[in-house]
Amino acid sequence: MTGWQTLFYKEVLRFWKVAFQTVAAPVLTAVLYLLIFSHVLEDRVQVYGQLSYTAFLVPGLVMMSMLQNSFANSSSSLIQSKIMGNLVFVLLTPLSHWAWFTAYVGSSVLRGLLVGLGVFAVTLAFARPAFSALPWVFVFALLGAALLATLGVIAGLWADKFDQMASFQNFLIMPMTFLSGVFYSIHSLPPFWQHASRFNPFFYMIDGFRYGFFGVSDVSPWLSLAIVGGAWLAVSFLALRLLRTGYKIRN
Repeated sequence: MTGWQTLFYKEVLRFWKVAFQTVAAPVLTAVLYLLIFSHVLEDRVQVYGQLSYTAFLVPGLVMMSMLQNSFANSSSSLIQSKIMGNLVFVLLTPLSHWAWFTAYVGSSVLRGLLVGLGVFAVTLAFARPAFSALPWVFVFALLGAALLATLGVIAGLWADKFDQMASFQNFLIMPMTFLSGVFYSIHSLPPFWQHASRFNPFFYMIDGFRYGFFGVSDVSPWLSLAIVGGAWLAVSFLALRLLRTGYKIRN
């Protein structure tokens, strides 16, 4: 194996050895969301004409699970390695910042996709959303997972303690995820909150991903693609710069 492939393999093994916690547990959480919200709101919320609320909810839960787990994988790996002191063994290798970036982001995307597939497979028992534009599903799944994995790298480099990492996740990632239209269409919101939602990049990931299932979305999928793609390029540039300079990992 080359250097980045070895590091990638190590990172995949890290989460796969505890797959019951890193893959199965998020799937169970998403199913609980589906059971609760669909039971309460199925007959009270109508979206996209005759589409059932349960079917509407499935793509949002799949994407939400992918985003949260992609971020958790890269961020937790770096912060644990920094606190436990074993990051030095990776620093001793002649790996470039590109190799670090590819391995950490790639393994996190893989975990996100595995969780997303698991959520989708289980939710098929409750609803069977059609694939209206399948390429958009793949594009937004990969871009969304890559964007959150890259944010996880930045958070893992920045944080020095677990509580700093928890604050990053609890006060930024979680609110932006839950306020991105996972459980509702923004057209059901008052005008002020509709406009506010358009400043949330997570909204465009969810909306573009949902377009791939139903062929209907709150905004154009091309606009969502431009915003999500631009956001990933921006955070990737920052993450690569931090890795190249050894931010908080080299003295």
